[in-house]
Amino acid sequence: MSTLQMTVNAASAANIPASVAAPITPAVSTKTWIAVIGATLGAFMAVLNIQIVNASLADIQGAIGAGIDDGGWISTSYLIAEIVVIPLSGWLAQVFSIRIYLLTNAVLFLVLSAACALAQDLPQMIVLRAVQGFTGGVLIPMAFTLIITLLPRGKQPVGLALFALSATFAPAIGPTIGGYLTENFGWQYIFYVNVVPGGIMVGMLWYALDAKPMKLSLLRDGDWAGIITMAIGLSALQTVLEEGNKDDWFGSPFIVKLSVIAAVALIAFLIIELTVKKPLLNLRLLVRRNFGFGMLANFLLGIALYGSVFILPQYLARIQGYNAEQIGMVLAWTGLPQLLLIPLVPRLMQKLDARLIIGVGFVLFAASNFMNIYMTGNYAADQLLWPNVVRAIGQALVMAPLSAVATAGIEAENAGSASGLFNMMRNLGGAVGIALLQTLLTKREQYHSNVLMQSVSVFEQSTRTRLEQLTQYFINHGVLDRADAAHRAYVAIGHIVQKQAYIFAFSDTFYLLGMALIVALAAVLFLKKPGHASAGGAH
Repeated sequence: MSTLQMTVNAASAANIPASVAAPITPAVSTKTWIAVIGATLGAFMAVLNIQIVNASLADIQGAIGAGIDDGGWISTSYLIAEIVVIPLSGWLAQVFSIRIYLLTNAVLFLVLSAACALAQDLPQMIVLRAVQGFTGGVLIPMAFTLIITLLPRGKQPVGLALFALSATFAPAIGPTIGGYLTENFGWQYIFYVNVVPGGIMVGMLWYALDAKPMKLSLLRDGDWAGIITMAIGLSALQTVLEEGNKDDWFGSPFIVKLSVIAAVALIAFLIIELTVKKPLLNLRLLVRRNFGFGMLANFLLGIALYGSVFILPQYLARIQGYNAEQIGMVLAWTGLPQLLLIPLVPRLMQKLDARLIIGVGFVLFAASNFMNIYMTGNYAADQLLWPNVVRAIGQALVMAPLSAVATAGIEAENAGSASGLFNMMRNLGGAVGIALLQTLLTKREQYHSNVLMQSVSVFEQSTRTRLEQLTQYFINHGVLDRADAAHRAYVAIGHIVQKQAYIFAFSDTFYLLGMALIVALAAVLFLKKPGHASAGGAH
């Protein structure tokens, strides 16, 4: 019996006209749910691998003999490969079939995870991480695509809530897991931890995904000009964002050249996608109201999501002297509440307008950042607890409803483009956010240092008193030469000023994150209720 006939019969039994009867959501098979859960588990692992490695980067650098500057490429290589493959995945899944494409990359992701743990030097690690990023990047948009193609509209909130665990919970809990494993077992285990859940993921996908023939003929008609310009443009842009602050941005010829390459390649990509017959990505989806504003909100969410995961560990390590495990325990409170709340979001979406839930989520996420804009030297784990809990609640409320509203009415043939664009934009937001925060932290520390130093003058009695106290302290602790003790006192004052300047600068970064989320909230105000939009028209 068809779904339509069931609806008519149910309406007749209740003496309700069939024209006004609510449509019945078709049942979803167990096999379909296994496919969705397996795919979202893969997406969770792929996102987790970004933050879990960042939490242990110093240990990895020391083990393979990499310097601080060069060691950053261990993360950068993964991110570049991931952001390039995300928009490619929709097309490649058509070429090789979803089953073959997803399973192949899932298996390769596990193999490469284990291989990374065995890397002997920096070049090996960079190559392995790049290929791992390329395979892991596939798992993110494919999970999203399966949710919006396999699940009926009424069940998509449940699938999107599962996906939210990968998009918001994984970055939050990554440093916790990474710090614990590194401190207790060694950095290799941040890669080995993928093996067991990865094996479960492969088994679920092997069982649940239906075999379909490959369409290798699509390779001949592929949008190769679009693929090449996109790959070059995104790779160059990601490198600029990752390395820019360290290399003094446009003071570096390397960064200038890469910026020009990124600009030319991405402009060419846009022109190609809007003019060719069969584009890699259907960019015209962006003019649909809900998808366009949803993308903007998602980009800003990426800035705040990855930016806060970047800046909090920096603060705790630099100002409070925490190790990886201690940092992880503080950040656990941005993750654990989400584990409890995200499963409840689909029920909320049944009772409340999804736009209201998104708005409340962005308000709470913004508020959690504004709670951190007046930090002091004593601002540590206890003081960060409530801001982190508020942040966790906000993040839990945003992701699933935002995805549902933005992709409502997206046709099956556009699902790959929508998934690639939506997930790429969040990751790109993260890269932009981290680059902005690195630069802001540097510039604001310099600004606050200059302001504070004007107040710390040897002509001030309080400064002279403090210098005398510190000089006497060093003499009492074994410094025999008074001139040497006085010099150490000056250095100590300088460190105190610099530490306070950094605290002010970190406060400023949280203010920036809060403002980004306020802009995201403004974008949400332009979203239309999904039920009012047609499937093929502007949302």
